[in-house]
Amino acid sequence: MKYHIWTAGCQMNVADSQRVGSELEKLGYHYTDSYRDADVVVLNTCVVRQSAEDKAVGFLWSLKPLKEARPDRVLALMGCMVGAKGGSQLTKAFPHVDVFMPPSEPGPLVDFLLARESEQAALAFRHHLQDEGTRLVLPEHQQNKLITAHVPIIYGCNHVCTFCIIPSRRGRERSRPVGEIAAETRSLVAQGVREVTLLGQIVDRYGYDVPDGPRLPDLLRVLNDLDGLQRIRFLTSHPNYMSDELLNAVAELPKVCEHIEVPNQAGDDDILRQMKREYTMDAYYRLIERIRARMPDVSIATDIIVGFPGETEAQFQRTLDTLAELELDVVHSAMYSPRPGTVSAKIMLDDVPAEEKKRRLDAVNEQQEQIVAGINARLLGRTVEVLVEEKNKNRWKGRTRTNKLVFFEDESGKDWQGQLANVEVTWTGPWSLRGTLPGQKKLVATDEPLLIPLVA
Repeated sequence: MKYHIWTAGCQMNVADSQRVGSELEKLGYHYTDSYRDADVVVLNTCVVRQSAEDKAVGFLWSLKPLKEARPDRVLALMGCMVGAKGGSQLTKAFPHVDVFMPPSEPGPLVDFLLARESEQAALAFRHHLQDEGTRLVLPEHQQNKLITAHVPIIYGCNHVCTFCIIPSRRGRERSRPVGEIAAETRSLVAQGVREVTLLGQIVDRYGYDVPDGPRLPDLLRVLNDLDGLQRIRFLTSHPNYMSDELLNAVAELPKVCEHIEVPNQAGDDDILRQMKREYTMDAYYRLIERIRARMPDVSIATDIIVGFPGETEAQFQRTLDTLAELELDVVHSAMYSPRPGTVSAKIMLDDVPAEEKKRRLDAVNEQQEQIVAGINARLLGRTVEVLVEEKNKNRWKGRTRTNKLVFFEDESGKDWQGQLANVEVTWTGPWSLRGTLPGQKKLVATDEPLLIPLVA
């Protein structure tokens, strides 16, 4: 029996698909790259933007002939398109779908598959699943090959930013128990994973929904002590919950990487107020100062939305000026698009023309390319620690603790996958670095232009 999972959207969806795959593996299914060959096909959907939803709907309808040709094939729809309340409103629209699964909930699919088994077989499977507990089983082709993995620690969101559809689709905040997270992480490490990224819509609110419960710094300390785990990351944070205790944990715990993702969304207080972000630009500036004071070599990523309803040219310019002044390492930028059910879609006029949104988006991206090229240039000649993920076109590929992408070659033929390598940076660009291992010949790439000259 074979299964295929199609995943769109954020890292949380990637983790959700991994969980579904794990439950199917426990039931004896095996992963296939081809949805046409699969006995079970799962679509894990995103609706943050209309284009993502349209793509999912198109793929869903393309599966209808396959279902008609093989009625026993199971089609399952999952994720934000279904929402926290389930898919009752979708059953009429997509009658060829067998199972509708809320985000992060593989249970409905498991129950459906077990219902097709004999009573004795279903009972045996249920006992097996219970015995397996929180162990996360990777597909066979990923075991001892997947170096980094995502681990959700808090589901849902209690904030209601006016542009965001996530709270209505993923529900209220629910923090997972520390023991459950640790057990899942141990199971991943046993299968070759060396780095985990802890996930939450607002990850630094972990534990806030549990009276007197552990918080994110406490969880980081527990995971830092796990044998075999080499690195820990977390995303995405909210500026209001980036406490000194959390920053101290990042700075002090050796396995926690010095990389902070803390979305800003806009550089103007009035726009932030309309977004219901609940902080000011002054507070955001002071947060960045606190982060850098505690960790001078930290890398910081942010999110920016351009073209929010009512955003003037002057307000956009303040966003552009903010990014120029702060010089952040990564800017995830997007054009505003109204999503049905959000506050902004209900009460605000989407009055920034599409071509103007695109111009503003391009301006952010072009400026950021120059900024990050300058930031990366400071690494030229330095030796950085790289966790090697895979080999790509005869070069090893991995990331630094600050999430910089690094490529290097090795004359010795050693298998570096999953290993830590000390790499001397010999070339830098805005999106990646090149380097060599100590004692080996310094190679200059000839297949793309050098943005920063090589230093002997």
